Amino acid sequence: MKIGIFLGNLGNPAIYYPKLATITGGVAASIFLCQLLQWQSQNSNSGEWVKTNSSEIEKATGLNHEEQELARRLLKVRSLLKEKLTNPNTDTLELWADIDVFEEKLNNIWTPNPPDIITPISCENNNHPVELFRETSPPNHVVKTDKYFGQPRQQIAVAVTPNYRFSGPWNSQEQLHNFQRALEAYAQERNLGFGNPSGWAFKIIDSMTKGLTSTFWDEFIAGIPLGESQKVKRDWEIEPEVPYPAFEEERIQYYVHKGEPLEAAVSKARADLRNPVLGKDLWEGFLRKCDRIADDALKAKNQGVDTPYLPSSFNEKPQITKDSVMRKLGAIAPQFALNQSTSEIVPEPPNLELKEPPTATEIPSISSLQKAYKTPLGRSIVEKQIAANPDWGYEIVDGEIVESIPF
Repeated sequence: MKIGIFLGNLGNPAIYYPKLATITGGVAASIFLCQLLQWQSQNSNSGEWVKTNSSEIEKATGLNHEEQELARRLLKVRSLLKEKLTNPNTDTLELWADIDVFEEKLNNIWTPNPPDIITPISCENNNHPVELFRETSPPNHVVKTDKYFGQPRQQIAVAVTPNYRFSGPWNSQEQLHNFQRALEAYAQERNLGFGNPSGWAFKIIDSMTKGLTSTFWDEFIAGIPLGESQKVKRDWEIEPEVPYPAFEEERIQYYVHKGEPLEAAVSKARADLRNPVLGKDLWEGFLRKCDRIADDALKAKNQGVDTPYLPSSFNEKPQITKDSVMRKLGAIAPQFALNQSTSEIVPEPPNLELKEPPTATEIPSISSLQKAYKTPLGRSIVEKQIAANPDWGYEIVDGEIVESIPF
């Protein structure tokens, strides 16, 4: 057989460039890439993917199935090949050779390495090549850079001035220390730090080092107690955060009549009066009520009444303090005083002499009971007292207190 006929029966030869093996990772990968580039150039649309299968690739390149798998894997690791997900039940492949990456790698071979770039090193880490670049500053320092994210990764370490100190309006470290202690004391008194007054004070000082002004510092320099100039005196307050006693008592009685315990009524009333919006509405309603009461009282005085009626909230009440409560508890039962330590031995309670039962002169009159019976709170008290003391000789009939008939 003549050599021409022999070569003709073998078919068209596949082009292979030995230098491409350093880029693609091997001979099989180079043959596979060259054939794919040839098919892409034959498409009318340069952006169209090549649809083929394993049999067509073997017929065109001579690569068997295992060699094709190896070639595709090497090309994908080097970002030279892209594949689309296809139906696993078919043998169809959709492939695309990235010409831009291919040209870039060819240029790196033909162009000498710049002085600031180390020879590229491919490392298989999650199938993403990572290259090492040398920074221009500082010298002799290498940082990792993922070229597919564009910008180099910044150094984590941050330069810090040795012996760093807060810089602010204070003249000395001692003055700063005193200001910090004043802030911590203020936070403890107002419960602003929520268990960490030092952290709250640090935030104030740190904000001042960044150029922000602080009213606390102005008060500290002027010798004014911290927070004093920031208090707002509202219409219903005698002084900041101190409401009129009659107004506060009126709100306390509101919750008491709703069935709240006295401690809860006081807490809720004071919370209401600290709310600027709710407090203003309650104050306006209280003023209207006071105006109506004053009109009724003036009419009563004009009609000859010496002491017109006023609500109980307007009656002056002694101020309850810790000292006054402790004195009363100490006089009644010293072992229950508030300042008594639980670790101390509790003395035996004193022997109290039994008092004689109340005499007839101590029995309240019907008029006094009837007067107290008119109020909601007094009604329940009077009913309990009459039920507990049948010897008084009183009973309640149709909302009236009358003497009980003994027969």
